[in-house]
Amino acid sequence: MTYATRTFDLPELKGLSKKQIDVHLALYEGYVKHVNLILEKIQKLREEDAEANAFVMNELRRRLGFEFDGMRMHEYYFEQFEGGASVADAEGSLRKVATEKYGSWDGFIAHIKEVAGTRGIGWVIVYFDAKASTLHTAFVNDHELGQLAGLPIILAVDLWEHAYMVDYVPAEKKNYVEAFLENVNWATVDKRMTSV
Repeated sequence: MTYATRTFDLPELKGLSKKQIDVHLALYEGYVKHVNLILEKIQKLREEDAEANAFVMNELRRRLGFEFDGMRMHEYYFEQFEGGASVADAEGSLRKVATEKYGSWDGFIAHIKEVAGTRGIGWVIVYFDAKASTLHTAFVNDHELGQLAGLPIILAVDLWEHAYMVDYVPAEKKNYVEAFLENVNWATVDKRMTSV
């Protein structure tokens, strides 16, 4: 199995420059490249001498989580911009569940911003828990650690500096979050939730 770098049909984004997006896409491409390199290396080591290479293969498998989750999280991230910014459907499942939990759509957006204000690098991830019919907004430091098990990701906000340092300094992270939210195609997020 070889993973291919996806291409994204990204419109011009308000508050996020083409240069910023190009830098970020190059980082994503690096994750895809390293997923494939690790998988190839494990296969080669297994074929050469699986028993003698067990330690090295085990360490590569640990690293695979970092590279694979970095690849996949960035795919979630960039997909959210395809098709251009849109408002959440007033009758859609996302708006309904968000309003039930946060009191209003604005309350939901305010909560995302609050979680995004957490000091440090990482991701803000909104999950949908279909068993409880609710949303959970979490701050995840490292994309390969701290995910909420079994819950599908419906929104991913990259808060690592590589996502905004071309356009914003760290003290302006909230401005990046504003720009991110202005560019989200909420129909994509709603579709992720309803396809669970």
